Amino acid sequence: MSARSLNKVQLIGNLTREPELRYTTGGTPVVTFGLATNKSWKDQDGNLKEVAEFHNIVAWNKMAEICQQLLAKGMKVYIEGSLSTRSWEAEDGSTRYKTEVRVNDMILLDSKGKQGNGSAIEDHKEESVEEEVEVESSEDTASDEDPLEDSDLPF
Repeated sequence: MSARSLNKVQLIGNLTREPELRYTTGGTPVVTFGLATNKSWKDQDGNLKEVAEFHNIVAWNKMAEICQQLLAKGMKVYIEGSLSTRSWEAEDGSTRYKTEVRVNDMILLDSKGKQGNGSAIEDHKEESVEEEVEVESSEDTASDEDPLEDSDLPF
């Protein structure tokens, strides 16, 4: 019997920034955005504590276009996907890493989409597509940062 593995992520949270749509040099659409999830609990003294986690989200192909059309900063959304870690060499020669959630399924949890005409819940599923491609950005990417790198922190 061989060992099994599973790479699956399920998140419900709020977008921390507007989805940013870009295209690879081959014309493949890719969208990136941030998602915040919150956890709250009461400490030993009964004080309410809360912590936020910030996630980098990436969607490809038709799912990228759907996310760009329907999602907006602040919206609540369910994301299902897998973890993917990329690496690149910075200008200073160091290796940088970024872990992202690659979207396979997305459900709007707000009553209306960005366009104002969405249904209560819209379900969109993307076929799993594995591809390694270089992303072409409209911004100058000559710095040592990853071309898809944007701060997900809202402060």
